[in-house]
Amino acid sequence: MNCAYTLPFRSIGKDVVIWDRARIVSPEVITIGDSVIIDDFVLLMGGTEARIGSFVHIAAFSSLVGGGLLILEDFAGLSGGCRVFTGNEDYGGGSLTNPAVPAPYRSPVRSTVVLKKHCIVGANSVILPGVTGGEGAVVGANSLIKEDCQPWTVYVGTPAKPVRERPSQKMLELEKELRSSLYDPNGNYLSTKERT
Repeated sequence: MNCAYTLPFRSIGKDVVIWDRARIVSPEVITIGDSVIIDDFVLLMGGTEARIGSFVHIAAFSSLVGGGLLILEDFAGLSGGCRVFTGNEDYGGGSLTNPAVPAPYRSPVRSTVVLKKHCIVGANSVILPGVTGGEGAVVGANSLIKEDCQPWTVYVGTPAKPVRERPSQKMLELEKELRSSLYDPNGNYLSTKERT
């Protein structure tokens, strides 16, 4: 069940569960924090680099691809079936497109996707290259994110639009409480085994 320890990740924390049927490409450029769950049927391609923080969940049937930089900060989450693209093709007509075409006939465009702390993405949503999901932003199910999401704001639709603010105080208090119970005085995460 926990294949994380057989893959050559750049680094990996404690209490990480990567289900057997998840597909990880280029693990050597992937950094994973503590208390992370990557479900079956997730496709995670490391691209130039992927940084996954602590307390992150990537649900089944999500794919994170594109060859660019991916950053999922602490407490970020992707619900089932999400698509995150850190790169794309040049569709302007100046080159051929698709991964089967070799250079110099193809000109892929690499970019970055960042989901800040507490950013949650609803089921079957799509995030395009170059997007930053602000701290505490929420993306409703079946949404298309083409532009940055402001912190502590709820977005829905295709393309997604802001619909309301999300309160932050309680969540940040709970984060502080959780961190004080799961980390030692030096800031080191205590695994499930170390806490018992």
